[in-house]
Amino acid sequence: MTEDADDLDALIRRTDPDRWLSSRFVADPAARADLMVIYAYDHELARAPRVASEPLMGEIRLTWWREALDEIFEKRTVRRQPTALALAEVVTRHGLPREPLEAMIDGRYRELDRELMSPDEAVSWAASTAGETAAVAARLLDPVQDSGAVRAAGQAWALARLERDGSGSQLAGAVAQALREARSAPVSPAAFPAVAHASLARAYARGRELSELGKRLRLVLAVARGKV
Repeated sequence: MTEDADDLDALIRRTDPDRWLSSRFVADPAARADLMVIYAYDHELARAPRVASEPLMGEIRLTWWREALDEIFEKRTVRRQPTALALAEVVTRHGLPREPLEAMIDGRYRELDRELMSPDEAVSWAASTAGETAAVAARLLDPVQDSGAVRAAGQAWALARLERDGSGSQLAGAVAQALREARSAPVSPAAFPAVAHASLARAYARGRELSELGKRLRLVLAVARGKV
């Protein structure tokens, strides 16, 4: 693993421990490093609304990443930012399409509005952020994996975290529905680490915070069963 890959792995371990723990079930170090790139990209998009002092600044940050996608998919020189450069390599190596990566940007615009999300807004936001991230991650691990159940699993995890953190309201039903959809089609063993973190959704939706040991135990059981 390169020094840059090590840096991204450390970043995700610190900022996104659920998905980092899930990624430990990927046996191939190269595939695991590619997952870290997708999660780092999602992390950068998530930061845009959080660090912006006003909505316009957040829009500028999100536009910066849309322009980075232009460079990547138009085969132009990519701006010298570690995650952008790493993303360009992953896109080329795996032949990733632009649409889900752009949808991940679009989903973050709702966060520029500080008002509490309605249930419908939360479902849409979760699908285009964590749902699309899970779909891209699963494609890296298993190119023939159907994205529907995978996207629903990512959506359930994001909705449950909103409910736990008080950033959404009355989302328990939406979490349960997303989990049902996640179980509606099989997720291959190869792709399962892209959705294993959704096994934490039920606890989060009940307002529970889990220890790292508690998370690890739930993830191990989910992987063994092949169900979130």
